[in-house]
Amino acid sequence: MINNAVTVERRIAARPETVFSFFTDRDKWLSWMGQDGEFSFEPGGAYRTRVTGEHVAEGRFVEIDPPRRIVFTWGWVDDEMPVPPGSSTVEITLEPVPEGTLLRLEPWAEPFVRARFSARCSWRF
Repeated sequence: MINNAVTVERRIAARPETVFSFFTDRDKWLSWMGQDGEFSFEPGGAYRTRVTGEHVAEGRFVEIDPPRRIVFTWGWVDDEMPVPPGSSTVEITLEPVPEGTLLRLEPWAEPFVRARFSARCSWRF
């Protein structure tokens, strides 16, 4: 894991199994991120999704541990975007809490990608 990563946490009023399905079911994935796409939801399986307009993201599923954890690589196919395919990894963990699920999303990126992204988007890592 890379230091200074950005971590996003959200509490969701649904069981981890339900939340997990939004990362492993094509139609559910596209309901929150994307217009179309192809997915092979298995370790080593590839995905490609048109997120908006001409912006296409692709990667591979690295780990799938239902309903607790999913790890996948992420990157934009478009040369104009600051994060090329395979240059970043996203880890999502789901923890049961009394009100439903604590979702924790942590993207990892190589230092040069973080610097490029930070310069382009004015983010600080």
